[in-house]
Amino acid sequence: MPERELSVGFVAKRCGVKVSTLHFYEQKELIKSWRNSGNQRRYKADVLRRVSVIKAAQKLGISLQDIKLAFASLPQSRTPNKQDWAALSRQWKQQLDTRIQRMQNLRDSLDGCIGCGCLSMKSCPIYNPNDELAPEGPGPVILER
Repeated sequence: MPERELSVGFVAKRCGVKVSTLHFYEQKELIKSWRNSGNQRRYKADVLRRVSVIKAAQKLGISLQDIKLAFASLPQSRTPNKQDWAALSRQWKQQLDTRIQRMQNLRDSLDGCIGCGCLSMKSCPIYNPNDELAPEGPGPVILER
């Protein structure tokens, strides 16, 4: 039995994304299509699961680059199955736990900070006189602790 060929419009509607989103995912090498004899884009049915995994991961805050790396880690870059999703979600859970901890730390330190106007230099948790924090690296290093 020949494999079912799905049109870009069908996939977009079924997955709840715009056609341009599918084109973008292809550009980022997250999904694949081919052209039929009429030069129309076609997908295998497993693209529905692949796009669903991408959308779920994005809702969790996982970057497209991390999603691409995760897909590439699967044998022959196959579409994730139930066991693959379990492994990927465990890996991403660690990233989320770290991000949640950082966000909680940031939230807890904001009550003394007004976002740098700076009207509270004596109590500001990110005040950096004489650039003393330069040896620790670029950016808001205190907030990243």
